Amino acid sequence: MLSRTDQLLNQFSGLNVFIIGDAMVDAYIEGTIDRISPEAPVPVVRVKSRDHRLGGAANVALNIKALGAIPILCTVIGGDAAGKEFINRLKFHGIDRKGVIESETRPTTIKNRVMSGHHHVVRVDEESDLPLSKQDSNSLSISINQLLPTCDVIIIEDYDKGVLNPETIALVLDLASRFNIPVVVDPKRANFFEYKAVDLFKPNLKELQEGLNVTVDVHNNLEITSAIETLKKKLMCKGVMVTLSSEGVYLDYKGEKHRIAAHYRDVADVSGAGDTVISVASLALAAGLSPKTIAELANLAGGLVCEYHGVVPLDKELFRKELSKLNY
Repeated sequence: MLSRTDQLLNQFSGLNVFIIGDAMVDAYIEGTIDRISPEAPVPVVRVKSRDHRLGGAANVALNIKALGAIPILCTVIGGDAAGKEFINRLKFHGIDRKGVIESETRPTTIKNRVMSGHHHVVRVDEESDLPLSKQDSNSLSISINQLLPTCDVIIIEDYDKGVLNPETIALVLDLASRFNIPVVVDPKRANFFEYKAVDLFKPNLKELQEGLNVTVDVHNNLEITSAIETLKKKLMCKGVMVTLSSEGVYLDYKGEKHRIAAHYRDVADVSGAGDTVISVASLALAAGLSPKTIAELANLAGGLVCEYHGVVPLDKELFRKELSKLNY
């Protein structure tokens, strides 16, 4: 007989998850530092290893797959060397590339992180945040129309890198409404108020403050509640979940309000934690779990990935063990 935890996690298995947004390669250069450059007062990193990982919307796809669901990734990358590496990473992880558009006019986004002994020395980004060309936008629209209607939940992963614009967002939301598919959004500033009437809107505290042009004390529930109510009215959305970094999450959804404290963690790196939070929250929402359970599961999962260096997807077995400890 399955445990309660396994019964819970099995509700995620087989769900089709449409993921659209900015995807990227997270590149890591690992090395050691034992001297300062004679050319400038900067450290010299002696390279020991290199690694390439899937980031952004593609990291969301990894999290979805790790939890037993089926990711359907829809994004635009470049037809360059980094784009080929991106496709190879998808193949390695068994993620279908049918929704991935290769552009002739824009580069693949790369975040190059130089690390020494797990210390972040510098990050060098290669990217374009210009809007998609008409050709790429048309190709993306075709993929959206073909792939979205078969899904159980939609995740919009917006990193302000140009894949998403008001027209594409409107198309996604129109199809979601037509086919009655719930939508969960991880926003950035440029398109912040384009996401009307979605099911769950998930900014972090900084994004919430910037979007509303307000200052919110993370320890003041009244200020958080007030800001969320203002946001819900502006967006006419069903729910808002704000991630509060080391202070946990706050969820206002289906008439329920829950503040969930963060679990104590030996934090190594917060990169990618938001991707894990939205992945778990989306699956829990699609499975029809209660608002409090959605918040608790997403909060727990986001904390777990912070214990690892670099962008990593959630470890399902570790997640299962932690859920069992909490009597899920």
